[in-house]
Amino acid sequence: MRVRGRLTWGRRARAGAVLTALLAGVVPPAVVLAPGAATAGAAAAGTPVCQVRDDRLREISGMVATDDGYVVINDGADDEARRRIFFLDQRCAVTRTVSFPSRPRDTEDLAIGRDGTVWVADIGDNDRTRTTVGVWRLAPGAKRPVLHRMTYPDRPHDAEALLLDASGRPLIVTKGGSGTVFVYAPTTALRSDATTPLTPLGQVTVPSTTTSNPFSFLGRGVITGAASAPDGRRVVLRSYADAFEYDVPDGDVVRALTTGTPRITPLPDEPQGESITYSRDGRSLLTVSESAGQPAGTRSTILRYPATATTATAAPPTRSDDPVAPTAVRPAAGEVGGGEGGQTWPLALGAGTLLVLLGVAAALWWRHTARQ
Repeated sequence: MRVRGRLTWGRRARAGAVLTALLAGVVPPAVVLAPGAATAGAAAAGTPVCQVRDDRLREISGMVATDDGYVVINDGADDEARRRIFFLDQRCAVTRTVSFPSRPRDTEDLAIGRDGTVWVADIGDNDRTRTTVGVWRLAPGAKRPVLHRMTYPDRPHDAEALLLDASGRPLIVTKGGSGTVFVYAPTTALRSDATTPLTPLGQVTVPSTTTSNPFSFLGRGVITGAASAPDGRRVVLRSYADAFEYDVPDGDVVRALTTGTPRITPLPDEPQGESITYSRDGRSLLTVSESAGQPAGTRSTILRYPATATTATAAPPTRSDDPVAPTAVRPAAGEVGGGEGGQTWPLALGAGTLLVLLGVAAALWWRHTARQ
């Protein structure tokens, strides 16, 4: 967890990373004004389940549900008291913690295997400077997690989402910025005494939406968490605004993500939602937000949303069955327009739209820094 100074920089880095993507052209102005953006039903707020009152848990970035409660981690690792794996009961009270044997860099998500193994994704990299990322594996009954280091084949990536495939292999989903993200997996079995290369398996483009969230259009284009249903037949990715559920009928998680059309559950106006998991019966999606930087007295609250059962109306995602080299991806003209003249209207708005976007991005930057 970050101390006050680093916390301020960490939050600036999050807003700055998206702003950088915008200025670099990864998030084109036309995306914001796309008339074909998906609207996924009524944006009803989640139902509160329980409130996390432990002051060590101010920046929850990952969560999984267990038979007797939840496991959560913080985002960041400066404060040793918060640099733990926290086990909660069904009322969100901390029942025990597990320390790391060495200092993690930026823990961002959790996954749980069918045997009860807890995987901690140490994959955050706001500045994109890490030479390695890692996953910590906490086996049932173990006193300490074991670190497995991995390295990207191309360049550093910021990531906040972890999934497990049918064989238990970890899958890293990058954070993105324009709604397009990449899936990476280890090339060989993980070892604690070696660094394992990662390989790209495909890209995923989630539908654009209009769901309200504290970061406006910026919050709809990044992936901040992921989870698998207990039976393995569904997976979900989340942004700051929405949850995107994919069916996995044949157990192939990568194929589901890269070729499937997701069902959308709005997660409206969560303060800073980076965590998502399925309930143990698979009927609900559970989320929790960070409470750092929120008004005094704000506590992180686990929220419940019904898992989707019908397909939302949305354009199908970009598909890629084969490994692809991660690059800045711009939507095609037809994806950002719609109807007659869809290819030319962004040019007409060009300069004015860019100025508006810069103003919004600056306001978001100020909002992040002013809270600290």
